[in-house]
Amino acid sequence: MGAIEDVYADLDADVSEEDFREAVEEKVEQMGGLADEETAAMLIAHELTENEAQTVADVQAGMEEVRFLAKVLSIGELRTFERDGDDEDGRVINVEAADETDSLRLTFWDGEAVAVDEGEVEVGDVLRVKGRPQEGYNGLEVSVDQAEQDLDATIDVEPGDGETIDALTMGQSNVTVEGVVLDTEPVRTFDRDDGSEGRVANLSIGDETGRVRVTLWDERADRVTEIDAGATVEVVDGYVREREGDLEVHVGEEGAIDELDDADIEYAPETTPIDAVELEETVDIGGVVRSTDPTRTFDRDDGSEGQVKNIRIQDDTGDIRVALWGEKADRDLAPGDEVVCADVDIQDGWQDDLEASAGWGSTVVVLEDGASMATTPDADDAGTAGDSNGQDASASTGLSAFADDGAGGKTADDEAGERKPADEDATGDAGGDAEAVEFTGTVVQTGDPVILDDGEETVTVDTGESVRLGEEVTIRGQRRDGEIDAEELF
Repeated sequence: MGAIEDVYADLDADVSEEDFREAVEEKVEQMGGLADEETAAMLIAHELTENEAQTVADVQAGMEEVRFLAKVLSIGELRTFERDGDDEDGRVINVEAADETDSLRLTFWDGEAVAVDEGEVEVGDVLRVKGRPQEGYNGLEVSVDQAEQDLDATIDVEPGDGETIDALTMGQSNVTVEGVVLDTEPVRTFDRDDGSEGRVANLSIGDETGRVRVTLWDERADRVTEIDAGATVEVVDGYVREREGDLEVHVGEEGAIDELDDADIEYAPETTPIDAVELEETVDIGGVVRSTDPTRTFDRDDGSEGQVKNIRIQDDTGDIRVALWGEKADRDLAPGDEVVCADVDIQDGWQDDLEASAGWGSTVVVLEDGASMATTPDADDAGTAGDSNGQDASASTGLSAFADDGAGGKTADDEAGERKPADEDATGDAGGDAEAVEFTGTVVQTGDPVILDDGEETVTVDTGESVRLGEEVTIRGQRRDGEIDAEELF
C-alpha cells in the first residue's frame, strides 16, 4: 500500500478513503510542495481525530467542532424567531440525545430544524453528529452542522418516563416522576460564560422505591420557595443526568414541578444498621433521637460563620453521634423524634467511636407520627430487617426535612478544622494576673493550640496531652492573656 493508504488504514474516523485522499491532495497543494503525501496524510488524520469524541461525556463546551454518536430520546417543538436585519424568520428545534455515559441537547437550525419536525429524525434513532458544543441555559448543547442516521450502531439507553424513582436511567428525557418532598435548598446564582446570570436550586424527593435529587434551573428555581417538605409533587418533562456517580432529574424551561393533592405516595427508606457502619463509608442510617447538643457557631477561614449541632441517634443495634452542619443545625430536633440521615459520611470520633457527618449532599428527614423505616440487614444478620419496634417498613407522606447545608461539601473534620477561637475579649483576660479555672468543652481543633468549645465560649488551651477532634474534655489550669495553661486534662 502507499503512504495515503497506510495512514488511512490506521485512521479511526468517519470519512471515506476517497474523501480522505482528496483532502490529502488539497493539503499538499495548499502547502506548495512543503509536505509530501505521507506528511499531508498525517496532518489530515490529526485534524479528523482531534475533535472526535468517543462518548457523549467526552464532548466539552469550548471545542471548535466535535463528532460523536448519540441516540435521540425526545424531540421538542419547532419554534420561529426574528433575526436582526433579516426579513425571513429563523427556525430552531431542540433534540435531547444521549449514550451510556451522558446526555446533551442537539440544536437544529432552519432547514435542518424543519426536516426534524417533519419526521426525518425520530425518537430512538442513533445519529452520527457533527457540530459545535457550547454551554447553554440548561447545560451542554451542540449546535448541529450535520447529523446522519447510523443504522448499524447500537446505544443502550431508552427514552420514556421514569414512573418510579428506581426506574430512572441515565439519558432519559421527557421524564415524569412523582414523590414526597424530603428537603429543599435555597436558590443560588452563578455567572455563565456569556456573562449572564444563572439561577439554580435543588430539592430531594422520595417514593417507595428510593429518592432522587431534583435540580431546577433559572425560572424554575423559584419553585423551591413555594413547596414545603412533606408535599407530594410531580416532576414533568425532566431529564436525567449523572453527578458524582448519582442520577439527578433536571428541570429546565420546558419542564415543571407541580404539587399533587390526592396522590398516595409513601417514602420507605432503607437504612444500614448502626452497628454495621464502617469508617469512610457513605451510608443511610436511621433511628430515634436520644439526645441533642446546643448549636455552636464558628468562623471559617474565609471570614464566614458556620454552625454545627450534634445529636445522638439509636436503633435496635446501637447508637451513633451525628454532626449536623449549616442549615441542618437549625432543625428543632428533640429526644424521641425518629429520623433518617441519608448520605452521611462515617468518620473517626471520640474515643475511637465512629460518628456520622451530615454535610453537603446529605439529607435529614424526620418521620412523623411514628412512621417506621426499613433497615438493610448486614452480611452477618440477614434476617434482621425492620425498625426497632418490629413494624413494617413503610412511611407516610407526612414527612418533614430541612435543606442540605451550603458549606460546600465539608465533612465534620473539615468544618471543625476551620474553627477559630473567639476574640480575646470573649475568651478571658486580655492580660494581667493568671486566674485558676476549670473548663469543660468539646475539642474543635487539635494540634498546637488545642481549642475547646462548650456551646457558649471558645477557649485556647496550651497542653502537651493528646486529644481527638470531637472529644469532650475537662481542663484545670491558669488562664492568662486569653489562653488556659492546662495543668490537668481529663
